[in-house]
Amino acid sequence: MSSPKVPIATADPSTTWVRGVLDLTLLGLLASGEAYGYELGRSLEASGIGTVPGGSLYPALLRLEKAGLLRSEWRAGDGGPGRKYYALSAAGRRVLERDARAWRSFAASLDAVLGPAGTR
Repeated sequence: MSSPKVPIATADPSTTWVRGVLDLTLLGLLASGEAYGYELGRSLEASGIGTVPGGSLYPALLRLEKAGLLRSEWRAGDGGPGRKYYALSAAGRRVLERDARAWRSFAASLDAVLGPAGTR
């Protein structure tokens, strides 16, 4: 039995928004240095973006790595399992710079369209 679809007006919009910008946010987080997957998830949550489930986070990291935008390296864990650390590649840094400019332009356009709606 399939679950009923939630109308967009009552769904949490941030869930949809995060799906659209997850790659860019991961590149942005990695611009300040390398990190492992769980750490990136915690950083997304701490920044106010929200909780990104592992079923979304790890495929995004793999997709970025396969595209040549990230490098990765397995390292022994501190008393636990190993961790896969991710870092921006040179191509990843270029894509981040390009897409961050595009995002800022898009966000400014969206702000202009929304106007004062929801500011009260």
